[in-house]
Amino acid sequence: MSKPVVLVVMDGVGWTEKDMGNAVMHAYKPQIDELMTKWPHTTIKASGVAVGLPSDDDMGNSEVGHNALGCGQIYSQGAKLVNESIESGKIYESETWKKAVDFVKTNNGKLNFIGLLSDGNVHSNISHLIAMLKEAKKEGVKEARVHILLDGRDVPETSALQYVDQLEGVLAELNDDAFHGCIASGGGRMTITMDRYEADWSMVERGWHIHVMGDGPMYNSATEAIEALRAEGGYTDQYLPGFVVGKDGVPAGTIDDGDSVILYNFRGDRAVELSKAFDYMNRGFDAFDMPKKPNVFYCGMLQYDGDLKLPDNFLVAPPHIENTMSEFLVEKGVRSYACSETQKYGHVTYFWNGNRSEKFSDELETWEEVPSDVIPFDQKPWMKATEVTEKIVEAIESGKYQFIRCNYPNGDMVGHTGNYEATIIGVESVDLNLRRVMDACMKMDYTLIVTADHGNSDEMYDKGKNPDGSPKPKTSHSLARVPFAIYNGPEGTEMKEGDDFGLANVAATVVKLLGFEKPESWLESICK
Repeated sequence: MSKPVVLVVMDGVGWTEKDMGNAVMHAYKPQIDELMTKWPHTTIKASGVAVGLPSDDDMGNSEVGHNALGCGQIYSQGAKLVNESIESGKIYESETWKKAVDFVKTNNGKLNFIGLLSDGNVHSNISHLIAMLKEAKKEGVKEARVHILLDGRDVPETSALQYVDQLEGVLAELNDDAFHGCIASGGGRMTITMDRYEADWSMVERGWHIHVMGDGPMYNSATEAIEALRAEGGYTDQYLPGFVVGKDGVPAGTIDDGDSVILYNFRGDRAVELSKAFDYMNRGFDAFDMPKKPNVFYCGMLQYDGDLKLPDNFLVAPPHIENTMSEFLVEKGVRSYACSETQKYGHVTYFWNGNRSEKFSDELETWEEVPSDVIPFDQKPWMKATEVTEKIVEAIESGKYQFIRCNYPNGDMVGHTGNYEATIIGVESVDLNLRRVMDACMKMDYTLIVTADHGNSDEMYDKGKNPDGSPKPKTSHSLARVPFAIYNGPEGTEMKEGDDFGLANVAATVVKLLGFEKPESWLESICK
């Protein structure tokens, strides 16, 4: 009764009747509509406690989503993991925290914090930064500098000043004769520092010049910089050019010999490259030229890549994810294939395999990356959906693989631009390509599962309005449930009743359809 299985993840495609600029609802999507009406289907949870986050008010993201999809279990993730460490005080008992503080005190240096300044709980949380600043003063650190990366993606697109005001208020309370802290530099997350998957190292290079060297447009304060740059270029927060805070040509705080640097982001994908720059700068690093290589102690909030052991030093140990689906399938001798374009390639490989860069079996696992274009996603919302589809159809028709997975990034990456019209095209591009996958599955008698990792394109407008009365774009994820449908499954395939299923139930569903009993540690299958 079992058949090979294809799993398609439509990144950022939530499923809801709410219409706050619902690009999924309004897209022409005959394939998705067919799957969600004529075949066994339901919706599943993709946010909050269902993916290991602190509460159901926390939006899911692609990283925790693919961890859950790939391991069939729920682990404390990201914000929750760091929250627990800070609340218990374990973070300050770690060898890494002690080394960071001691290095600064021994060398009369500064404690530098770099990270996304928001409470979006996807890459970072400002509360973690504030807690560490307070502890640093308590432990005798005299100088602290904060290098802020503006969000506007996981939070409202022009909310940066809210977080700047909050941080500056805390610093004003902390500053006295024994301690001085201030904002030293900043810029938008999609302009400097936070590149991922080595798609555009020039972002990290610009960040190096801004944070490390103090080389950039200078303003008297972060507020002045944000207001001036918005006025000059009409930028939203995530695209704001880099800036330096200083006075009379003197930066408020470059990163120098004897300093410690803490990257306080907890999400890994956009933290790896900066970590490589600091950890590898004297070990053959050649991604960009470094005019300045300071002797610093560098650490991350988490270990962002377990296989590369990157960074060398980290404050909070990541969840140790065991019994992943890939491990299980390798043990059963199942050949698998994974594909996406660059923007989500790490999600169907690294995150899927429990935060591991390497395969469990070079013989049984095949990974293929389609290079993404370096272009704003709303300018080419179809992205590489066709190229990914061609790879998937080829893998199906080869008959070599019993399990195939892919990710279409369009609903998420285009959704993050806030461009509603472009996001509709992105969703429609995925739907159009689904037809080819469905036809290939029917031809080769494969079972197809179609789902998503979190919402985004289903909620493109914020509650507020622009001054001209037009809807205000929303660039962050949503709390929506996600679609889940089984196409061409074994005879008699039915969904179980209930609305408590989430992404972590997908692994058991896959192996059930493949004809295996799930491991005891996994959550139950969604289908009977």
